[in-house]
Amino acid sequence: MNPIQVHPQVAASEMVAQETIVAISTPPGRGGIGIVRISGPKAVETTVALVQLRHGMEHAQARFGEIYAVPEASAEGETQELAKLDECIVTYFAGPRSYTGEDLVEIAAHGSPVVLEMLVRMALQHGARLARPGEFTERAFLTGRMDLTQAEAVRDLIEAQTVYQARVAAEQMGGALSRRVQPAKQGLVELIAVLEAGIDFAEDDVDVTPNLEIVTRIDTIRPGLEKLAGSFGRGRLVHSGLTLAIVGRPNVGKSSLFNRLLDKDRAIVTAIPGTTRDLVTERLAVGGIPIELVDTAGLREGADEAETIGIEKSREALADANLVLVVVESGVPLSDEERGLLERLRGRRAMLVRNKCDLDLEGISGEYVTEAVADVPVVRTSAMTGEGMDTLRSVLLELVKGAGDGSETGMLTTLRHHEAVKGALAGLVRARAAAESGIPHEMVLLDLYEALRQLDSLTGETTADDILNRIFSTFCIGK
Repeated sequence: MNPIQVHPQVAASEMVAQETIVAISTPPGRGGIGIVRISGPKAVETTVALVQLRHGMEHAQARFGEIYAVPEASAEGETQELAKLDECIVTYFAGPRSYTGEDLVEIAAHGSPVVLEMLVRMALQHGARLARPGEFTERAFLTGRMDLTQAEAVRDLIEAQTVYQARVAAEQMGGALSRRVQPAKQGLVELIAVLEAGIDFAEDDVDVTPNLEIVTRIDTIRPGLEKLAGSFGRGRLVHSGLTLAIVGRPNVGKSSLFNRLLDKDRAIVTAIPGTTRDLVTERLAVGGIPIELVDTAGLREGADEAETIGIEKSREALADANLVLVVVESGVPLSDEERGLLERLRGRRAMLVRNKCDLDLEGISGEYVTEAVADVPVVRTSAMTGEGMDTLRSVLLELVKGAGDGSETGMLTTLRHHEAVKGALAGLVRARAAAESGIPHEMVLLDLYEALRQLDSLTGETTADDILNRIFSTFCIGK
């Protein structure tokens, strides 16, 4: 009895192993260096046809080579002599000790698009085909060089916008998430094996596992998965970042605060109310998490059609934002509209910024208290002088870090990961309830196998082909 359908990685790797693929692995455009990558059974043969090497290739050894132009026939039909175009460094990695698990060659030439494209065309003429987006990493997965969470981390590392994002992706590439899942998988496999033995060998006096022991074993497996599922809040922020909207009435200093946070003049600032009529966005990093900062139009009744549209966009940005900075003028009592806004933000991550404290003689710069009208932190600032900005950044960091422990490794960073762990927990809950109710072990096993299948989908053992195609199609070509 085993309803799990294992993903046919071996069969898939045998299929792709018949083809040699080629692609330019460096970004489009001109640069100091450009790399053409070739992987497959004819990688070495193809490379020898493209580049003239002074010495034979050896695993993990760089070799000097020369690239010559493709000979063209003259008007009289005579073939012209080969013309040297460039010099290059060729590095060969023998399978399975390569990135893809196959024979892999990287040709590093100067970053001339003309030369790189010529190398690709020549490779195609010698039987290679253009690699699909992410196909090199897909082959690494299919040949068992990495599991699916590690393969996805490759994409995350390429797309990282902060050092912290890059560090988390590097941990995932090193198998941090797989290691967190492994104890639960091991516990599930052991429990399934015990129950299977009790069913298959009941006539041979093999003891049937008591239901209480099944419940106890499940209760041992669940806490680790529940903690892992809880890491998704922060993991999602690390992976995708968040949006911070700066809102408030006109002329309270929203754009000035926006510029201060960015340390540059990005938004137009004037003394005329309603200067900002459209959303102004910019990115910054707080605590290693990328934040899209949004400066909005002042909330009031629009004086004209353009401002009215801008205010409507501001309300949409307010609704969509993960974090909100409500800016008011220091020393001026909160209006009913501002109090209502703070009440609506109750339960969301928000901050009240009393700006222009340099004009409020009774104000205390940098004060950090709790506003009575709503449970939000309050900071007094002066965007003009910079007073209170350090406190503002500190409180902002606290709000960003509020999603979880920044030192945690092996976080769930995508919805696919989270859904898999939630599915495994749901299977364990059903299996536990079935065992407590005295339902036959054959039925308990169905839920346990479903929990195991969900965990296997994280690393790719049971992942369907359409999901694999969707994942790897988001990669860049050449990776």
